[in-house]
Amino acid sequence: MDPGFDRHIHHEPLAPGLRLTASDRPGIAQPVPERDVPPQPWAKIILAAMLIVILLAGLWEWKMRTLGLTPGDMGEENSSWAEQLRRLDHEKPPVAIVGDSRILFGTDLERFRQLTGHKPVQLAVAGANALHLLEYVADKTQFNGLLVVGVAEFGYFRPGAGRAAGPMKRGDFDSPGDRASYLISQPLRRYTAMLDPDHSLSWLVAKFDRGWRKGADSPYEDVWKLETVGDERQFWLWPEIERNAYLREHAIHAWMEMFKLPKPPPAMIAGINQQTRAAVAKIRARGGEVIFVRPPSLAPMRTLEDKRLPRAQVWDQMLKVAQAKGIHADDLPNARGLTIPELSHLNRACATVFTDAYVRAIAAATPRLTLAANAPPELHPADCLPH
Repeated sequence: MDPGFDRHIHHEPLAPGLRLTASDRPGIAQPVPERDVPPQPWAKIILAAMLIVILLAGLWEWKMRTLGLTPGDMGEENSSWAEQLRRLDHEKPPVAIVGDSRILFGTDLERFRQLTGHKPVQLAVAGANALHLLEYVADKTQFNGLLVVGVAEFGYFRPGAGRAAGPMKRGDFDSPGDRASYLISQPLRRYTAMLDPDHSLSWLVAKFDRGWRKGADSPYEDVWKLETVGDERQFWLWPEIERNAYLREHAIHAWMEMFKLPKPPPAMIAGINQQTRAAVAKIRARGGEVIFVRPPSLAPMRTLEDKRLPRAQVWDQMLKVAQAKGIHADDLPNARGLTIPELSHLNRACATVFTDAYVRAIAAATPRLTLAANAPPELHPADCLPH
């Protein structure tokens, strides 16, 4: 027998620098050259690799914290939305909220609980078309409590579900893989800041491009990080939006880009009003109720909103067709003069004041929500404005 072939079979050590070649291994399929692995200080190599990984991870974590990210920001997860959605049928909560980012960032869930004794299930989604979330609750759940629908007209009167599509798809089917990923990530997010999806390395690299590539879409036109997220989907406007002028101006730029879209035709508005009416009727048919809330916004954005979708022609008409009640920020004295750093979303302190104002207004408008006997005193704009 060929000695090279025998060495291959028994894996006898080779002389230093030698290797088996195809000619040493006749009859072996796909002969690949083999070389003995020389002895190495593997324990030291593994230790060094671990130290490098820990060092790089530590540096990245430090860098993310310098950008204003904090541990405990749970992130906007589709599985988190699906988890809250399941509560509608399993727990039968008396109050739930759907809508877009304004009602999402503008609602203090704990203040809601202090006022009424009930903490609502938060199902609003940033960038969503609230109509589609309203229809989803009407069609896919048996919810029969009070549904608060937050409305920003430019988001509500448009085609498509917007960013509600992903959460609703996850609500239909939360796969074991998606669910496992969510459950693993949540404990890690409580202690680290570097898992923020809006600050992944690939996303940060993309943000460097501000129209440098002629003819290509610039990521500067996209909405970047706006929120911090706590338990039970408690969203707040990211404090860096207030502190960092560049981030604040970028957010304003992104909002203003939306008004370049064509104004919805009257037929579309009429159709949306009819869809709203049908969804409200479904929820009422099983004993529930729906009330709409329009959070505040600031000029020049508010000026463009009123020009594009005037209140009398859109908001008032929608309520009339749907035969529903609504709470408009313009009608709430304590919702005026609040801090809205990037013209569209309340900061954290003023979100609590707005929550206090609109919850009290809902309690006055419908018997489906009452103020608790030990409800805290009424808040005013001065309670959230800097002194």
